[in-house]
Amino acid sequence: MKSLIIGIGGITNGGKSTLAKSLHEHIPNSYIVAQDTFFKDDSVVAVDSNGFKQYDVLDALHMDRMMSEVRAWQKDPASFLASRGLKPQFSRIPKAEDKVYVLIIEGFLIFNYRPLNELMDKRYFLVIPYELCKKRRCSRVYTPPDPPGYFDGHVWPMFLKNRKEMEETVTDLVYLDGMKCSEDLFSAVYEEVLLEIQKQLDAD
Repeated sequence: MKSLIIGIGGITNGGKSTLAKSLHEHIPNSYIVAQDTFFKDDSVVAVDSNGFKQYDVLDALHMDRMMSEVRAWQKDPASFLASRGLKPQFSRIPKAEDKVYVLIIEGFLIFNYRPLNELMDKRYFLVIPYELCKKRRCSRVYTPPDPPGYFDGHVWPMFLKNRKEMEETVTDLVYLDGMKCSEDLFSAVYEEVLLEIQKQLDAD
């Protein structure tokens, strides 16, 4: 059974979820593991000296649970999908991509967690400028909501810190310009993923 793991990381509100969902919709036998679904309860998230909840750190996430889900998929993708009520999808006209199971891992700190990063075959990192990031972030409603000054006091500084740490240890990152339209970003990544799928098949 052939498999491929794709990482979609990057800045908050940079387009990670949109890209991951588009890939999932077009790639048969794919599945998304989203890091945002593994946040710890708000009551146990640490608070800094400014009173800001420290959500943009690995300690705010159940990374052990996320790894368990990824490992379960790795062990047997077909059984994994079946256990979640999903069935393998095949085109009416068989295509190469039908023969490979693809896991799409999406999140803002997926490349900063070494055990997870080491599993990936392709790594994409979305970036957008400070001004656009702040505008998008402030236009969204979170639970719990961002307190006043949270973006400049915590979110942006932590993004810069996490990105620096990531770039010191991670190789083979493909940077994506989040200013581009989502269709163009999808097309570029989709073509590369199809090439990776073909490589898997050619390895036989």
